[in-house]
Amino acid sequence: MKKIKNIAIIAHVDHGKTTLVDELIKKSNTLTSNEKIDVRALDSNDLEKERGITILAKTTSIKYKDYIINILDTPGHSDFGGEVERIMNMVDGVLLIVDAYEGPMPQTRFVLKKALEANIKPLVIINKVDKPSARISYVLDEVINLFIELGASDEQLDFAVAYASAINGTISLNEDISTQNSNYDCLFELIVNNIPNPKGDENKPLQLQISLLDYNDFVGRIGIGVIKNGKIKTNEMVSCARNDGSIKQFRVQKLFGFYGLNKIEINSASAGDIIAVAGLSDIFVGETICNPTNILPMEKITIEEPTLQMKFSVNSSPFAGQSGKFLTARKIAERLFKETQRDVSLRVEEIDNDSFLVMGRGELHLSILIENMRREGYEFEVSKSETIIKEIDGVKCEPYEDLQIDIPEEYMGNVIEALGQRGGKIKNMFQEDKQVRLNYTIASRGLIGFMTSFMTLTKGYGIINHTFKEYNKIDSNISNERKLGVLVSMENGKATVYSIGQLEDRGILFIEPGTQVYEGMIIGECNLDNDLAVNVIKGKQLTNTRASSSDHTVVLKRPRKLSLEYCLDYINNDELVEVTPDAIRLRKKILNANERKKQKNAN
Repeated sequence: MKKIKNIAIIAHVDHGKTTLVDELIKKSNTLTSNEKIDVRALDSNDLEKERGITILAKTTSIKYKDYIINILDTPGHSDFGGEVERIMNMVDGVLLIVDAYEGPMPQTRFVLKKALEANIKPLVIINKVDKPSARISYVLDEVINLFIELGASDEQLDFAVAYASAINGTISLNEDISTQNSNYDCLFELIVNNIPNPKGDENKPLQLQISLLDYNDFVGRIGIGVIKNGKIKTNEMVSCARNDGSIKQFRVQKLFGFYGLNKIEINSASAGDIIAVAGLSDIFVGETICNPTNILPMEKITIEEPTLQMKFSVNSSPFAGQSGKFLTARKIAERLFKETQRDVSLRVEEIDNDSFLVMGRGELHLSILIENMRREGYEFEVSKSETIIKEIDGVKCEPYEDLQIDIPEEYMGNVIEALGQRGGKIKNMFQEDKQVRLNYTIASRGLIGFMTSFMTLTKGYGIINHTFKEYNKIDSNISNERKLGVLVSMENGKATVYSIGQLEDRGILFIEPGTQVYEGMIIGECNLDNDLAVNVIKGKQLTNTRASSSDHTVVLKRPRKLSLEYCLDYINNDELVEVTPDAIRLRKKILNANERKKQKNAN
């Protein structure tokens, strides 16, 4: 009988999940002598490595003694929380990682709640105990209180605790940091002795429920799940009990297992194994693979609904086609619909021949897609994001979120005022050592565009976290429009030092001298609440007379740097973000200044 333990690693973003997985792989008997592991090895996507976040759930498997320990590394950001929910169907235990200074955060609450609801055995790891600011005992008390608050059973409350510094590769079962050592056997023993074995029976009829999706160009869509009962082999005929109640027979084209850093092709698998199955091109999350003679569908998995939508369109700016390889609506559509093959939280609808409505779980979810497409050579434009409205019991409702903010106390007044204007309702406030933690309930619409002003209000010292709570009645008092106007180019050409220097007292510029601009392109932020059409390509009038004081070198202020997230956060409803492989530009939907005035007067 195989000895298997299936566990998920869950935590708030940046509390050290992926780094700990690195250590588990290194300290087990999994890697061969010539295999090396990179930092955050499971974060394989370029964006994951750059941003230090996990975007997609990853599966790995390690050996300890005669045990196979299957580990699922989960995303910590709330926009990818749906992956965490589905993974709870695949595991029998979780390692909950909590930062030794920050303690439980909004996403900690979310992932732990899902684990407790699924009646999964938790182990707790207090990570980053080497921090000078670590509050180990205090944080452990906070964790216990969170368990109690979430209604944990007596058995779940009786959790084992380990204390780690994953970045340094050390761990201990004692909170005294002098006991830290590099041998991870104590954690492996906790897993082996505390996490239940998979409940399945390989002699029963086959049941394999799909919890995650993958995709590659050779075999198409791949379903990932744990075999609850029975066995499966390549080339055998199986049936898929679909979510709509229908049954579809197919041949198992390929089976993949997970070992160390690799996905390996296998011929067979049995109860308790976590595997990937190829052979059915439209397999979907929640569907059950069964024996054709014994159809036993499992309970449906709820797929989280998108809460935010954004319009993607073919690039219509005067600079369209200058740097992108994929420009047409057909190419953009292919890429968007391909993404839905892997990401079940994403929805795409065609609006017209040139535009698509893309719906996701949050601003980060959509911005990751946009950035990936940009790097792949796509060129397009996107609108301001807006929340998805639902009708519940005849009442129009919008999504609300739990919001947690950590700021120095000197910025508290400004932040509270700003959130009040956006319809935020304060639930709790905690103050310690000149730091303040604020907990709010706020409509998702109130958070659109808030990050930009939040970083300004707190001079970059604030930390903001939020997670979806529920749909509730629309708050008609919320406005997420930017208060200040923008500086808009009224000409096509190249920006000059002279004209930028003349405009600096009108606001903050986004461009440097020499930047190519077009009519309707946003080149800066106005210091008034109205838009201003400006000539940024005008050169200095040349004469044959020299004044002794007029030819000094012009020193310009540094322009504001625009990231993709900043641009998506910044725009108003009458503006767009132009996305190309080598540039991100802000523009008005209507490029001509006179046409914009006519439109404004008509409204």
